[in-house]
Amino acid sequence: MLYHNLSVNDHGHLAIAGMDACELAATYGTPLYVLDEDLVRSKCRTYVQAMRACLPEGSMPLFASKALCFRGIYPVIEEEGMGADVVSAGEIATALSAGFPAERICFHGSNKTDDEIAYGIASGVGCFVVDNLDELRSLSREAQARNVVQRVLLRVTVGLDPHTLAAINTGKVDSQFGVPIETGQALRFVRQALSTPGVEVMGFHSHIGSQIFEATSFCDQVDRLLDFAVAVRDDLGFVANVFNLGGGFAVPYVDGDPNVDIAANIQAIAQHLANGCAQHGYPMPRILMEPGRSIVADAGTTLYTAGRIKTIEGYRSYVMVDGGMTDNPRYALYKSAYTVLNASRMNEPADFACTIAGRCCESGDRIAEDICIARPERGDVLAVLTTGAYNYSMSSNYNRVMRPALVMLHDGEARLAVRRQSIDDLLALEL
Repeated sequence: MLYHNLSVNDHGHLAIAGMDACELAATYGTPLYVLDEDLVRSKCRTYVQAMRACLPEGSMPLFASKALCFRGIYPVIEEEGMGADVVSAGEIATALSAGFPAERICFHGSNKTDDEIAYGIASGVGCFVVDNLDELRSLSREAQARNVVQRVLLRVTVGLDPHTLAAINTGKVDSQFGVPIETGQALRFVRQALSTPGVEVMGFHSHIGSQIFEATSFCDQVDRLLDFAVAVRDDLGFVANVFNLGGGFAVPYVDGDPNVDIAANIQAIAQHLANGCAQHGYPMPRILMEPGRSIVADAGTTLYTAGRIKTIEGYRSYVMVDGGMTDNPRYALYKSAYTVLNASRMNEPADFACTIAGRCCESGDRIAEDICIARPERGDVLAVLTTGAYNYSMSSNYNRVMRPALVMLHDGEARLAVRRQSIDDLLALEL
């Protein structure tokens, strides 16, 4: 089994955190997002404990809300000692509505509107990650209007390619995010920020991409970020006391993908940074990281009901499910690989070759292609693993399909955290 929280019960059904997947589907309907809260908490603790053990006081992981944003996730990450990384007023409002402390929120985004900037300041958000000079001017204006000095990190691009998927690579010079070091613009950006009223520069932010399996790319990032910080110190006299290294640790989606030892990787990054700081005579900064996928991805499973099953002779068999790209657009976007199980027939051989297709009127509406599962019958429950990150967050109403419910599992009990969208919900905004 791909993850330790999955098992097969006495009925031959898939069990998630000990709970029968078929019973969950029968109780709450499908498609259904299922989130193992205990596994989420375990991942949070791994980050928090590792960072406390080997990094300066005040270092902290910030949950990347874009991975999975709903009210129920914020009490979990708060109780486990994490902050939150947000990228919109909507994500701020969701966190605050769950009682999350505003001072532990870090506000990202390459094109924050003036209204969002004003909302973030008024809400008491602890830190802004400023992406560009134009945003810096807007932030200064809004902060001064409220007689506030807003703490900020300046986002710079370090010019690294971690050899991950192009669509989730954010560290290259030619990027919509941040200001490049290589062209000299980042140094000018810092100079301007240090003389801008209404803001207090705390340090630098950098993000190189996602789904990274080893510490090497992060160590390279640290080298370039530290070299830049030293150049800033020597030229402008400013010493950064915070480095935000972004997120990016990978999770396995299919058999054969490696498991990442997160604690060991954080230890390796911390030691590399300490060595670099000692070499340059630079004080060790506090470190922030922004894990999202590696906190929630493998804690999530999506359950579907198998519908029509058809075979195109000489080609392939299709198993249609009652969801698809509306609740999981990642295959359509990236051809992302997934593990699919027939949760109703876990003791039967997985020897039925098929493509899992969604219900939308799009030929690209697939969940997985050319995989093998136990031969399904209409009404069987299919489970798609590793769907905790970016599936709920990226869901849509294409074809007027309604968004699924989300259930959280904790201590052997299930609770409805997000109810299934209704037709009334779908029409509520229309005049």
